[in-house]
Amino acid sequence: TILAGGSGNAGSVNGTGNAARFNQPYSVAANAAGDVYVTSFNDHTIRKITAAGVVTTFAGALAFGTADGLGSAARFSSPSGIAVDISGTAYVGDTANHVIRKITADGLVSTFAGAPSISGQRDGTGSAARFNLPYGVALDRAGNVYVADAGNFAIRKITAAGVVSTVAAPLLGGPTGVAVDAAGNIYVAEYGSRTIDKITPGGVVSTFAGT
Repeated sequence: TILAGGSGNAGSVNGTGNAARFNQPYSVAANAAGDVYVTSFNDHTIRKITAAGVVTTFAGALAFGTADGLGSAARFSSPSGIAVDISGTAYVGDTANHVIRKITADGLVSTFAGAPSISGQRDGTGSAARFNLPYGVALDRAGNVYVADAGNFAIRKITAAGVVSTVAAPLLGGPTGVAVDAAGNIYVAEYGSRTIDKITPGGVVSTFAGT
């Protein structure tokens, strides 16, 4: 069934069910209450869908930028991956801004790691770290954030304190999606090589599926 949006009809309209419109929705995540959050890549916004299919704009506006702020005062640039923790806090791969953004349950947006509009590959804490086209994000049970850093061909890890390290590189297929299981294994969608990789907690990388 279609939860929200009109099949084949692009746009940016809030509403209920098929009255709503999206423009290149990229990734989704749900909170404990069953609300679904959607990164709208071309609209530079984060949308929220309730279990009843009511769509609102949770953060951002129809203009790209780098601003932190509450709700529509914040700006994103082609947001892609999203993950939501148990408290309802969302983490977003703000791809064209080369940063990871954090959004509280009430819609307050801040830059969690990286420096807006400055690409690079550097481990460090908070704004001292650098990313290059971060796409997919995932959370483990300890609250660490994992990032498919596509432009750097790497998987990066961010602790709750904002400390960024490199888990694996180079992943020459170009990582775009990432997930973590209960045992701490990381699974990576490699866009270019058309494979799924597995990274063990000890850092051993193998091809899990595909050729």
